[in-house]
Order: sequence, then structure tokens, then C-alpha cells
Amino acid sequence: MDFIHPLLNEEVYAIGGHYMFIKEELLPHSRGDILYLVGYALADTSCCGATGCGYAIVPGHVVSLHSRRTDDNRPISVISPVDEQLYPDVAMAVAHKEGVGQVHFLLETGGRKVWFQH
Repeated sequence: MDFIHPLLNEEVYAIGGHYMFIKEELLPHSRGDILYLVGYALADTSCCGATGCGYAIVPGHVVSLHSRRTDDNRPISVISPVDEQLYPDVAMAVAHKEGVGQVHFLLETGGRKVWFQH
């Protein structure tokens, strides 16, 4: 599946706060490198108080990295989703390396599965 890379270090604002992706990394794996992005979300303009979190998004195994570009020059990679049985090991490796509490796995259907560090 195609994955359009978000812009790094650019805040995206919403009604309750903002988020930003701060880096893009590859996790070596026996089935092929796994692409993940690290970001944070901050709810600092919410009526319910301020909070935030660090997270990672895992699009999947890299088939072709930055193989083409969008009209606005963002990279597009071809990705193969991570098998569900690999989620715990991949999530723990990413969470340990990056210090995040959530790891989101992108699904081919457009949804996501979230792993929370306990």
C-alpha cells in the first residue's frame, strides 16, 4: 500500500491542541525494515485542562522507500503492513527505543490498531 509521509517538525493545529511528527526511523527486522514515525500530541487549548502524549505510528515493512512524490513534494513509500502477531515485539522495541507510551499500527483497510505500554 502507498504511504504518504507527513511533514516533520511542522505543528498541525486542531480545536483542542496540536500534534507534530518529530522524526522518521527504520527498525531493522528479519522480514524487512519497518518504517515508523515518532510524534507528540498536546491538548493545550482544551476546556478540560492540558495533557499530552508521545506516540509512534508504524505504517509497516518497507517495500520501496520514498519511491515517488506527491504534487506538493511529499515522499510516498510502498509499505506492507506488519503482521498482527508481530505487534507486541515491534511495539516494545519502538516504545523502548523512543520512550513513547503508544504505538499505532496502520492497517491496509485504513484503520489502525493501538498498543499501549503498561
